[in-house]
Amino acid sequence: ENISDFSLNITDCTQVVVPEEVFFTVAAAGILENLLILIAVVRNKNLHLPTYFFICSLAISDMLGSLYKTLENIFIILCKMGYLTRHGDFEKKLDDAMDSMFILSLLGSIFSLLAIAADRYITIFYALRYHNIMTLRRALVILAIIWAFCAGSSIAIALFSYEAATVIPFTILFPLMMFFILCLYVHMFLLARSHAKKIASLPSSTVHHRTNMKGAITLTIFLGVFLCCWAPFVLHILLARFCPHNPYCACYMSIFHVNGTLIMCNAIINPMIFAFRSPELRSTFKKMFYCSR
Repeated sequence: ENISDFSLNITDCTQVVVPEEVFFTVAAAGILENLLILIAVVRNKNLHLPTYFFICSLAISDMLGSLYKTLENIFIILCKMGYLTRHGDFEKKLDDAMDSMFILSLLGSIFSLLAIAADRYITIFYALRYHNIMTLRRALVILAIIWAFCAGSSIAIALFSYEAATVIPFTILFPLMMFFILCLYVHMFLLARSHAKKIASLPSSTVHHRTNMKGAITLTIFLGVFLCCWAPFVLHILLARFCPHNPYCACYMSIFHVNGTLIMCNAIINPMIFAFRSPELRSTFKKMFYCSR
């Protein structure tokens, strides 16, 4: 808030505010769509597979992101109405809890995407040994480790968010993990291209190969959407920490509400991609809606 007030004096860029109706509508849609995926996977025993458990992990991360922005906006509204103060002890703890939720959502999304990419890599290039490599128990252990690490990191970063030694590793982790996932995808495509000629004479293998490559393309879309939706907000964190008084940085930070809305749009786009590109989930959704009728 202090940075926003100061930026008005050093830049001509006006604050871009997203209408509250639009904000809460986008947040509610993201929460409901991801909740629908969780219910679909829980109800359909055929979806109790490592791949869909990793997808559920990403859905939970998206829900946390939408919930964080919703609570933050409610907190700001209550402050403007005078029901809460900006510097009270309770408000400080509430702000730390919401910051922790945001970091948990971001880290959970990154590591969930990494787990999904690794799972797809094993599916494509170790298809015959997939069920021995990626067992259900091993997938649950991986998810438990991921969320334990993300929870601990989110609490530590939220408590020491004003230290540069905390902000720098957090912001470096984002492009580093994205680069690693991108390298994994490029490696998948290059290997798949080199193997395409070898399996061209096997019709069944070709069909299986095309199915797996369709999944790889889907994951690439996920990665692109994730970068477009989260990168602007991460850049905002960097600028707010290291150049809050620079006119150009202050001008970029004037679109803070737009960057926050992009995070919630990511929570809407991911389930839409799941629903349209996954035949299993589409079938489960249809059965759920027919049963409700």
